[in-house]
Amino acid sequence: MSPMKPLSDFPVEARRAVRFVLCDIDDTITDRGRLPASSLHAMERLQEAGIGVMPITGRPAGWCDHFARMWPVDGVVGENGALYFRYDRNERRMHRVYWKDEAQREADRKKLAVLARAITEAVPGSAVSADQPYREEDLAIDFAEDVDRLPDEAIRRIVAMFEAAGATAKVSSIHVNGWFGDFDKLSMTRRVFAEFFGRDIDGARDDIVFVGDSPNDAPMFGFFPNSVGVANVRDFQGTLAAEPAWVTDARGAAGFAELADAILAAR
Repeated sequence: MSPMKPLSDFPVEARRAVRFVLCDIDDTITDRGRLPASSLHAMERLQEAGIGVMPITGRPAGWCDHFARMWPVDGVVGENGALYFRYDRNERRMHRVYWKDEAQREADRKKLAVLARAITEAVPGSAVSADQPYREEDLAIDFAEDVDRLPDEAIRRIVAMFEAAGATAKVSSIHVNGWFGDFDKLSMTRRVFAEFFGRDIDGARDDIVFVGDSPNDAPMFGFFPNSVGVANVRDFQGTLAAEPAWVTDARGAAGFAELADAILAAR
């Protein structure tokens, strides 16, 4: 695995070619759970320069509806790839696309409800995420957002319980997300580019930047040659299945603004 390089080594020519910026949300464009004005401004500036912006997040469907409507973005992939929403401002219409149909999602929710009880009983200090009522497809177990951060051993136990039940489990900076199915952030990103932008990203990905911070971003880090981690990604160094090519100097939202500045300065 190649070592992560400082953002200052990201070649000017490659930054100048960027046409899309895909970003994780928690601890990538936020700081301590809050979205600062600097992140919205960075997204606005990128869009004004003709660069598409799309959050790729583990956050729930209900929140993604808000993001797609209210933020300066071109769409949102949510629940780690279970769905994407794109708001057409001309038609005043929200396009909602799910990996599974409603009957499948309802069946999964029943299985996940049983798993939620089992995990929170077995792992002291864990909790079902406060945003769970707004989720369509996955289960988020909180280990650091509204609870005191759990030790790594407890996080590994949560992951193991998901996997023993036949679910996929991914660790973010605050939650362990679990779901039934073969989707992830990358698979749904591939689909939204094909369906809304007429683009096969398997054949053309050099003008796309993905920026994230944690293990559930690893599929994106591994796929996009111009992937970027905000500085707090170093907290997970050595544990990521794939690491970003470049790393900002600043953590969280300040790192995202640093990336936006670097892209726009190259133009």
